[in-house]
Amino acid sequence: MYRTGHYGVSLLVYAPVGLALLLLGRPTVAVVAGAGVVWLATLPDVDLRLPGVPHRGPTHSLPFAALVATALGGAALVAAEPLGADDPGFVAVLAAGVGAFGVCTHLLGDVITPSGVPLFWPVGDSYSVSLTTADSTVWNYGLFVLGVGATAAVAVVTARVV
Repeated sequence: MYRTGHYGVSLLVYAPVGLALLLLGRPTVAVVAGAGVVWLATLPDVDLRLPGVPHRGPTHSLPFAALVATALGGAALVAAEPLGADDPGFVAVLAAGVGAFGVCTHLLGDVITPSGVPLFWPVGDSYSVSLTTADSTVWNYGLFVLGVGATAAVAVVTARVV
């Protein structure tokens, strides 16, 4: 997938989570978490700019998602109290969840391509469902449109319910 497709997948997969948070009366958490997930949706492609790190290698794995979650959760825990957060533990868990979720949406977008992703790197093979190529304009923009549509639907539903 290209950047547009990854943004679409992240919006599409996050939409039900955002809906649940909005219905639970947590609009700020829903928006901040959603923005974080979309922002992190392309993080695994940092390997394209790292010398010696193969594309769709370690950064396209569940261990990398766990590393990002741990780093963001730890940073949030350290920063939450000095910034005056009421519940630093909640902030840390939220940051960790957003980190893992964002990276995993990227993996989901790439697993549908023939190249797949090495989910359990450094052991095991790459996994692929092979639905489309990464450079498919139809799939990349189609996923983006679906993601934006799902996000808009969440906004409409919660505006009517709340």
